[in-house]
Amino acid sequence: MTAAYRSAQVFVRGKYAGILKQTEAGYSFSYDKQYLSDPSSSCVSLTLPMREEEYTSTTLFSFFDGLIPEGWLLNVVTKNWKLDPKDRFGILLVACRDCIGNVSVVGVAE
Repeated sequence: MTAAYRSAQVFVRGKYAGILKQTEAGYSFSYDKQYLSDPSSSCVSLTLPMREEEYTSTTLFSFFDGLIPEGWLLNVVTKNWKLDPKDRFGILLVACRDCIGNVSVVGVAE
């Protein structure tokens, strides 16, 4: 297992679903065991179906990258928060606490 640089809790409809991590190897997402055992739970995304095994990727998962604002709103976010526009995980942490849809991403203090 690779050490995490930054982590975020992922919520679906306000319910804790799992943890998203940025690591030296890329990114990982894993569902919470309690979330998986709840029959009322739904997957975060069709591209990330519910399973016990951890998902890994060398790039930010498309679903999470798609939550990040674009265009002028992305410019507002990066300027106001003084973020590098290439830091997709950092932007995700800042801009997706309360984004449109049923998924939210909240950074975990290290």
